Amino acid sequence: MKQPKEIKTAEGKLGVLLPGLGAVSTTTIAGALLARRGLAAPIGSLTQMGTIRLGRRTDERAPRIKEFLPIAALDQLVFGAWDIFPDNAYESARHADVLEHRHLDAVREELERIRPMPAVFYPQYVRRLHGNHVKKGASKAAMVEQVREDIRDFLRDSGAARAVAVWCGSTEVYIAPAEVHSSVARFEAGLAEDHPAISSSQIYAWACLKERVPFANGAPNLTVDFPAAWELARKQEVPIAGKDFKTGQTLMKTVIAPGLKARMLGVAGWFSTNILGNRDGEVLDDPDAFRSKEVSKLGVLEHILQPHVYGELYGKLFHKVRIEYYPPRGDAKEGWDNIDLVGWLGYPMQVKINFLCRDSILAAPLVLDLALLLDLAQRAGLRGTQEWLSFYFKSPMTAPALYPEHDLFIQSMKLKNTMRWLMGEDLITHLGNEYYD
Repeated sequence: MKQPKEIKTAEGKLGVLLPGLGAVSTTTIAGALLARRGLAAPIGSLTQMGTIRLGRRTDERAPRIKEFLPIAALDQLVFGAWDIFPDNAYESARHADVLEHRHLDAVREELERIRPMPAVFYPQYVRRLHGNHVKKGASKAAMVEQVREDIRDFLRDSGAARAVAVWCGSTEVYIAPAEVHSSVARFEAGLAEDHPAISSSQIYAWACLKERVPFANGAPNLTVDFPAAWELARKQEVPIAGKDFKTGQTLMKTVIAPGLKARMLGVAGWFSTNILGNRDGEVLDDPDAFRSKEVSKLGVLEHILQPHVYGELYGKLFHKVRIEYYPPRGDAKEGWDNIDLVGWLGYPMQVKINFLCRDSILAAPLVLDLALLLDLAQRAGLRGTQEWLSFYFKSPMTAPALYPEHDLFIQSMKLKNTMRWLMGEDLITHLGNEYYD
C-alpha cells in the first residue's frame, strides 16, 4: 500500500449496514446509541476507549485513538440491516436476551425505527434457521441487484453520505473455493447460473463491492475471501477484511499461546470445548456449519506455534475443538480449555482455563471498530484486503502467498503502526536504544 497523500474528512452520516439483525447486531446498535448519549461506556472498543503512543516514551504523547484518527463520531452513525425475520431492532434485541431492559428501554424508540430489509436467504447454506422475511429472485444475479438497490435506497432514505457493511449473520456450511471463485468473470457467470458454491453471504458481499461499500466478514464463511472478490475490491477501490470475529475462546488462545512460545514451553495437547445457546449455537449444531467454524479455530495454534519450525516442542501437538449447543445458556457461553504443557527436562504441567463470557458483548465492540476503521481506510484510498485489521479476526485474510499472523500482540503492533503510518507519524519498533546513547 502507498501512504495516502490525504485522507478525506468524515463529513456527513455514515451508514452501517448489517446483514443479520440478531444478537450481535442489536447489541452493537444499542451499545452505540447508549454510548453516544452518555448512558453507558463502549468498553472493548479500541477506537473509543484506546490510546496510541506517538514518538518517544519521554514525549508523553498518547492521545485517544478517536481523537488521533479522523474517524466518524458515534453521533454520525445510522444503522440498517437485513434479516430473515421481520422483527425491528428492539424486538430482535428482546428476543436475543443479551441486554437488560433498562438498556433497551432507554433507546427503544430509536431501535424500533430500525426495521430489517428482506434478506437474501438460501436455506441450504444455513439449515437450522427458517424465516419468511426473504427476497425472491429469478437468479442469484438478480439477488445481487436487489441488494444493490437496497443499499441505494438506504443511503437516500437515511441521508447517509456513504456506508460500510459488516456481516453479522450466521455461519454457513463449509464451502471450499472453486473455479467459480477464481475471477470476476467466472463469478458473475456463476451468479447468473445459480452456482451452488455461491452462498447468501457472498451475494451480499458482491453487491456491496459493486456499490463501493467496504465489507468486513464476521463469520468463518468464504464470503469475501476468494480471488474474484479480491479482484473486484481492488478494481472498485474498496477495502475488505475478515474473517470470523475473534471473541471468546480463540481470543484466549491468541493471548496464551504466544506467551508459551515466547518462553519455549512445549505443548503436547490443547483441548477446547464450549457451550452456547443462542442462534449461533443452534446453527453450529449442524456439522457442516461447525466445519466452517472448526477450520477457523484450528488454524490459530498451528500458525502461532509453528510446529514445522519447533518440532521438538510442538510437532506432536494434539489440538481438538468442540462446540455444543446448550439452549439454557443463551448468549452467555462458557469455554473450557485444557493445555498439557511440557517443561524443563520434559516434565509435564497443565493449564486450565474456564472463560464464562457473553458472545455478543465481546463481538459488538469489534463490529463498531471495524465499521469505523474500514470507513477510514476507504477515505484514505486503501483498497483490497486490509491485513492490518487482523487484530479483530480468528482467521485473518492475507495476500495469497502469506500465512496469517495470529499472535494478538503482533497484530496489535501492526494495527497501531498502520494508524501511525496513515497519519504520517513515526512507526514504533520498541527497540529503545535511543534512550541509552
